[in-house]
Amino acid sequence: MATTGVQPAPALMEQVVDGPTGYTGVAATPEWAEEIKRLARERNATILAHNYQLPEIQDIADHVGDSLALSRIAAEAPEDTIVFCGVHFMAETAKILSPEKTVLIPDQRAGCSLADSITADELQAWKAEFPNAVVVSYVNTTAEVKALTDICCTSSNAVDVVASIDPEREVLFLPDQFLGAHVKRVTGRQNMHIWAGECHVHAGINGEELTEQARTHPDAELFVHPECGCATSALYLAGEGSFPADRVHILSTGGMIDAAKTAKSSQVLVATEVGMLHQLRKAAPGIDFQAVNDRASCPYMKMITPAALLRCLVEGADEVHVDPETAALGRNSVQRMIEIGNPGGGE
Repeated sequence: MATTGVQPAPALMEQVVDGPTGYTGVAATPEWAEEIKRLARERNATILAHNYQLPEIQDIADHVGDSLALSRIAAEAPEDTIVFCGVHFMAETAKILSPEKTVLIPDQRAGCSLADSITADELQAWKAEFPNAVVVSYVNTTAEVKALTDICCTSSNAVDVVASIDPEREVLFLPDQFLGAHVKRVTGRQNMHIWAGECHVHAGINGEELTEQARTHPDAELFVHPECGCATSALYLAGEGSFPADRVHILSTGGMIDAAKTAKSSQVLVATEVGMLHQLRKAAPGIDFQAVNDRASCPYMKMITPAALLRCLVEGADEVHVDPETAALGRNSVQRMIEIGNPGGGE
């Protein structure tokens, strides 16, 4: 059951408009920010925001980061309500790791093309084809898929997770084909089967764009997320010597923040969702961060608007539920990942 409503500033709530692409009508003004903080305190809630969120959502949040890191923060937070500003599978992961807490997502319609690229039924059928295989699922999956998984991984620890598995065992890696290709390339593992899923935003950042940007910015560093369609091109550029190998970095979102603080170049080209630029610029304000593709914006992430967050805190909506048995199985697959010694940050 969703928690009961709290008293809002009437003028702000009257501005909220529910449309087909989400809640609109409220601007991120100082009045809005003050009201969000007040409502969060009244609801005993902590606000988490993913790195791909709108800048104004990131700035109002108590914690900003990638999905798994935020879910682990949620589990340790003293507040009993978690408001997860991200997409639905992320809020599910928070619920899996904090089953006793109330988890809210400002708009339950905020889905994920990558998580939707494999269903529990499809995974069950795939497992039947390879009954002795170890199933490795990226954290960007639904709770039901995690429940059928042997061990989860993040983009920062996927190589370590796969390398930890008996080399004689076949591996089913899902759902991201580009991350899977990266892991297979690095580990050299031949008995690894990769699901043909993708994030439509990352897949759209292609090798031609990256090559052109690298050519026109020869002194820049490259930060490339392994979900990107251009990750192979980045490694090819480095391998053939057309771009210095020490300036090509395949990184998770959390890894990009760390790398930004030690970057040697005055300019960095970033291949991931454009929301990431906000945190990178805050982490290293002296560096010029530029998107490889400035159209790489996730419409689902951007559904978490100022209006949606206001409505969420006023009405206690939308609450995220995960069946207890599913949550327990999913929690086991995440815990097995943590036990290998490199829990990673997230996607």
